[in-house]
Amino acid sequence: MMQTLPFIALRCAVYFGIALAYVLMTGIGAGVGWGIGGLGDESFQAGAAFWGGAAGFGLTAGILYFLREYILYMVKAGHIAVMVKLLQGQTIPQGRSQIQLATAEVKNRFGQANVLFLIDQTVKGVINAVTGLVQGLAGLLPIAGVQQFMRLVRAFLRLAVGLVDEVILAYAIHTQSLNPWASARTALVLYGQNATGMLRNAAWLALITYGLSVVIFILLVAPATALAWFMPGAGTAAGIVFALILAWALKAAILEPFAVACLLQAYFQAIDGQSPDPEWEARLETASGKFAQLKEKAASWVRQPSADAGPANGAAQTQGNQS
Repeated sequence: MMQTLPFIALRCAVYFGIALAYVLMTGIGAGVGWGIGGLGDESFQAGAAFWGGAAGFGLTAGILYFLREYILYMVKAGHIAVMVKLLQGQTIPQGRSQIQLATAEVKNRFGQANVLFLIDQTVKGVINAVTGLVQGLAGLLPIAGVQQFMRLVRAFLRLAVGLVDEVILAYAIHTQSLNPWASARTALVLYGQNATGMLRNAAWLALITYGLSVVIFILLVAPATALAWFMPGAGTAAGIVFALILAWALKAAILEPFAVACLLQAYFQAIDGQSPDPEWEARLETASGKFAQLKEKAASWVRQPSADAGPANGAAQTQGNQS
């Protein structure tokens, strides 16, 4: 984490910028609503301020929805790239050069941002299937009430594995794969055959991450509520929302990369020296239609070498596409 400080700074800038946008747009919307509400009575004015703030919040959320591919591509995947390099014992530059190196690496492995986003969404679907398979195996145990217990466990595990997709994306960088769809498929099989240990790690990290997030939220409630009182028609509810947004920003900027760093170490240690198990591949073929999509996409994957790839990289890419 300390060796990737340029990316930590970038994450802080991006996620606190998002938090600030939410606060400002909600405040502006509430102010506009308060002004329009002045045409009516006090109750109407309070309602107009509320709906104005909600409109500002919703507008910000809509804009960020369309920016999610860019954030995944430039921030999350880039940070993963430098973490993988460090885990491999490589020396990485500091400052802006680190971000430039990571961007080039991500571009060389995945191409455009929309490709990386589609792979990520597909991988998430398969990870949910793996979690379901683990629950299914546990459901065979002749223990009274095990199904009800496993429903709770699965609900928690679905929350816990929220960052595992980033570990799967890291496999392409780790293996220097030029076919990200095939790489994701292999990484998911390896994840499946080590699912018990990986889920245990993910569960503990989820407890740590969300536990710290709750502590941060509690600490932020008072200052966020004080900030909300400066907005027309706002009150305690707005303060709680702002505290949630700021706690989320801290979680995304600091706590999530910590969890990803831990999961990367656990995953690469678990799969070291292993080959994909055909039995697990067959299980995933049956359990998840998205896993079958990975095979189809891998077979049809053709991408021109990126502009910053040298002749050697271009030749290697052509050979990889042909194979």
